[in-house]
Amino acid sequence: MTIDTKDILNSILASISRIDYIKLEEIPGIHLYMDQVTTFMEEHLSSSKRHPEDKVLTKTMINNYAKNNLLPPPVKKKYSKDHMLMLIFIYYFKSLLSFNDIEELFRPITSRHFTGKDSPLSLEDIYTEVFTLEKGEMGSLMKDVTGKFARSRKTFQDVSVDEEDKEYLQLFAFICELSFDVYLKTQMIEMIADQLRGEATPPRKK
Repeated sequence: MTIDTKDILNSILASISRIDYIKLEEIPGIHLYMDQVTTFMEEHLSSSKRHPEDKVLTKTMINNYAKNNLLPPPVKKKYSKDHMLMLIFIYYFKSLLSFNDIEELFRPITSRHFTGKDSPLSLEDIYTEVFTLEKGEMGSLMKDVTGKFARSRKTFQDVSVDEEDKEYLQLFAFICELSFDVYLKTQMIEMIADQLRGEATPPRKK
C-alpha cells in the first residue's frame, strides 16, 4: 500500500473549497410536487455526494421526515419554499444526529417561523442569517484541517517501523484528530438538544 499523504491533504482542501450551499434565490418560489423536490435537491447538492450513484433525497426519506415530525406535512401534496429550506437543514443534520434530536432542535423553528406563523422573522430570514456564517467558516475549517495534518506528520517519528507503516500511522493519527473533533461537536449539539428537551417537558404535578 503506497500512500501519497500530500495528495490526500490537497484533495481534502480542494473538496472543501468546492463545497457550497443552495442560495435562497435558487429555490423556486412556487409549491412543488415530490418529484420536483427530489430533482431540485439532486441537481443542487450532487457535489456533496460520496458516490455518483448515491441519492441526495428520496421520496421515502421525505415521508420519513414528515412521519417523525422533522418536516411539516405538505399541503395538497405540494411543498412550499419553507419545506425546501427545512429539507436543506435536515440534509446537513441527518448524518450527525438522531431524528429525535433533529426534531427537538427544529421544534422552535417550525412552531414559530414556518409558513403562516405570526412572526416578524421568516424562515427565509433565518436561512439567510445562518448561511452568511458559511464563508468565514470555510476559511477557518481549511486552516484547522491543515494544522491537524501538520501535527499528525510529527507523530510516530521515533518508532522502529518501515516508512510505509509510519506513513499510515501518521495518516491514522490525522483521521483520529478529525474524528475526535466531530465527536466532541456532536456531543455538544446533543447536550443542547437534551437541554431543550428538558425545557420543553412540563413540570410534574405534585
